[in-house]
Amino acid sequence: MEPDGEPWYYDIKRFLKMKEYPEQVSGDQKRTIRRLASSFFLSREILYKRTPDLNLLRCVDSREAKTIVNEVHSEICGPHMNGHVNVKKIFRAAYYSMTLEKDYFTFARKCHQCQIQSDLIHVPPSELHHI
Repeated sequence: MEPDGEPWYYDIKRFLKMKEYPEQVSGDQKRTIRRLASSFFLSREILYKRTPDLNLLRCVDSREAKTIVNEVHSEICGPHMNGHVNVKKIFRAAYYSMTLEKDYFTFARKCHQCQIQSDLIHVPPSELHHI
């Protein structure tokens, strides 16, 4: 869970549902919540993010995001691909989290198979030897 025990989208969901702001927020923070909420949609208790092409992505908390990242990365949803391809795959599956891309790349950096098969462009150049 997030540091305050609530999902990252709690304030947006609360604003859309009850038109209430969290206690002790400044005018700038209220404006930010209103601006963020304009790109979200609440259906019953499920929050969705509107995309520019009018698709809806279901908002997930950090626990659900970790599960989704793990499933996509463990080849359940296809072959072991690079990070950008898998992040797009998650978005095409209609899930959204503000930190999903960062979370995926953090997860992939810990994957032994990804490190072995990755491009070696970050390896320092080595001297070539004659045979």
